[in-house]
Amino acid sequence: MAIELPGIKAKKFSVNLPFGLGGMEFEPNEVEQHAAWALYVELMTRVATQPRRNGSVREALNSLYTLFGLTRTILREAGPAVIHGPQSFGPITLEVLNLGLAPFLSKWHPLLHNYEKQIPPNVSPFEHEQAWQHYHEIQTELYALQQQMQIYAEALAKISGAK
Repeated sequence: MAIELPGIKAKKFSVNLPFGLGGMEFEPNEVEQHAAWALYVELMTRVATQPRRNGSVREALNSLYTLFGLTRTILREAGPAVIHGPQSFGPITLEVLNLGLAPFLSKWHPLLHNYEKQIPPNVSPFEHEQAWQHYHEIQTELYALQQQMQIYAEALAKISGAK
């Protein structure tokens, strides 16, 4: 479903990028604006940018993982117009996923999975998570990841013309 953003005309501007990617000059085309808006909405409604209130670590990891599939869909539907050089929406989006989100998930997903296999009878999965020796460490790293994803969400808002 294509969403029209009436009256938005792209201009050249600078955006800050997360995960040590620096900043870049950006002049998005209309397709990039639409794709940036779609991804912005997904990020701003997920644990990627929103504080968790006593939520499950497993649920947070699952929500973050779904961003890969959603991003693939957004890029596939947008088509090649989002990739017109290294400083365009497509390549930057892939770098954010591969250099920012993937290392976090690659580290924590298997560790939590192995720990979840050890759940004793009569203990809830959430109680078991909270007893995990890495519980506070993953919470700290998740918070740091959220800060970086917030930088990306701000860039997406600017690229989309919403900000």
